[in-house]
Amino acid sequence: MSGATRTGLEAFIAGMPKAELHVHHVGSASPAVVAGLAARYQGQTSVPTDPAELAKYFEFTDFAHFIQVYLSVVDLVRDAEDVRALTYGVAADMAAQNIRYAELTVTPYSSVRRGIPGEAFMEAIEDARKAAEAELGVVLRWCFDIPGEAGLESAEITERLALDLRPEGLVSFGLGGPEIGVPRSQFQPYFDRARAAGLHSVPHAGEATGPQTVWDALNLLGAERIGHGTSSVQDPRLVDHLGEHRIPLEVCPTSNVATRVVPTIEEHPIRQMVEAGLFVTVNSDDPPMFGTDLNHEYAVAAELLDLDEGGVAELARQGVRASFLEDAGKRRLLAEIDGHLAAWSGPA
Repeated sequence: MSGATRTGLEAFIAGMPKAELHVHHVGSASPAVVAGLAARYQGQTSVPTDPAELAKYFEFTDFAHFIQVYLSVVDLVRDAEDVRALTYGVAADMAAQNIRYAELTVTPYSSVRRGIPGEAFMEAIEDARKAAEAELGVVLRWCFDIPGEAGLESAEITERLALDLRPEGLVSFGLGGPEIGVPRSQFQPYFDRARAAGLHSVPHAGEATGPQTVWDALNLLGAERIGHGTSSVQDPRLVDHLGEHRIPLEVCPTSNVATRVVPTIEEHPIRQMVEAGLFVTVNSDDPPMFGTDLNHEYAVAAELLDLDEGGVAELARQGVRASFLEDAGKRRLLAEIDGHLAAWSGPA
């Protein structure tokens, strides 16, 4: 793809209405927000107070180091005011990218454990959600996830918060954190109860581990979408199953390279996934931590898949189709994408 063509495609991507399905709440905090929180708690954190220093701080040696750094940022969110400001700031960054709809993965256990009352946490995210929709045109929904490294206590508390204090925007139940040494089976009862209460199942799986973790997510946790699923292509039977049942994969290319679960972007399996007929969506995961955003992830995917504007638009439609947005909202957003493609004439 020539430089001029790439520039035109990037402009097309920037203006395209989009949905995002795999993006973390705290992991989406902008450098300015993170630095501001670090300054507020200076002397109590290792997180730099200078936004310019955060890029170096966010250089990860492996997945375990990423989790360590991620949790240090989580520790900066200590009261409901922090939660509300962070959430609205994330929505503002999304609006600037023409993201119309996002399912934000939220880890309420981390905040409640740090002393924020559950009710205050719910009020903060819901206030930010409603303001974001009214003022920015960004529709947010929540996925409450269990931080796997925190064990069954975190599962108990996450389930209680999700079901007893269920906020209006909550649509799904997830499982994040490290996969190695954290068997999926122990979380089955919590997912069973969440699903019985009408929440969708969207665990991370096959990111830093092999295909068996994806099978466990499907068979034990009733996964309707797979977070990452990077290693799925290693198992032909799993590929056939995912394709036959049209189970979407929430693919995050830059994230996988930044956390060293994929050696280089050129070696990312997204092309294998698409060529095998899998249901691929493109997402940013923890964008400021990985020096990316959703627009950049679409540009990366376009390069890896050799897509033109029509191909990129179809990838965006996949994100909408795989979402838990209500049908009328899906139709509106799909129509926006179609309209953007029809009107596109490229830069002057």
